[in-house]
Amino acid sequence: MTADEVATFERCISVGGVALFPADTVYGLATEPHSREGVDRLYRLKGRSPEAPAAVMFFDLELALAALPELGARTCEAVARLLPGALTLVVPNPARRYPLACGPEPERLGLRVPLLEGELAPLAAASWPVLQSSANRSGAREASRVGDVDEELRAGVDMILDGGQLPGTPSTVVDLSEYESDGSWDVLREGAVPREAVVRCLR
Repeated sequence: MTADEVATFERCISVGGVALFPADTVYGLATEPHSREGVDRLYRLKGRSPEAPAAVMFFDLELALAALPELGARTCEAVARLLPGALTLVVPNPARRYPLACGPEPERLGLRVPLLEGELAPLAAASWPVLQSSANRSGAREASRVGDVDEELRAGVDMILDGGQLPGTPSTVVDLSEYESDGSWDVLREGAVPREAVVRCLR
């Protein structure tokens, strides 16, 4: 992966295109978070219900926190302990930012900041956030290589960013939506990061 390829990826996203791209877990589909056309295309490619929530991915933790200024100090501290990494954090969203990613609960938002190393390191320079979901048909297995992605899905995107072989286990989903008020949290889906590692970070 090169800097030029990452720049092309950003241009694709900025105009509401849909891209196939690598994260630190599995391959994903990405589009501009405020593009209704892009989001609708992404969901159609997956065969996913438009009511299902997605996540917004930033490629830099500072940019993520700056984009969500309403997050309380306690939640921000927890986010900074957990990210970047193979986690999706469900955080409070009182300003109802990125509504196309929130599904039926606009005051909760899925947040991703991947840990981008090795072959994926150039992607860390991307400054444009993306609405993202795994690059598979709804209910099908996640892809760890571009070649594992459904052929019709690959044909339906505007660009493919190949990051080689990925670990292949989706992110762990942690609910921090009540963390600010009482310190409570929950693992909604255990994936690439084991629950014990989350406990150590939040203890």
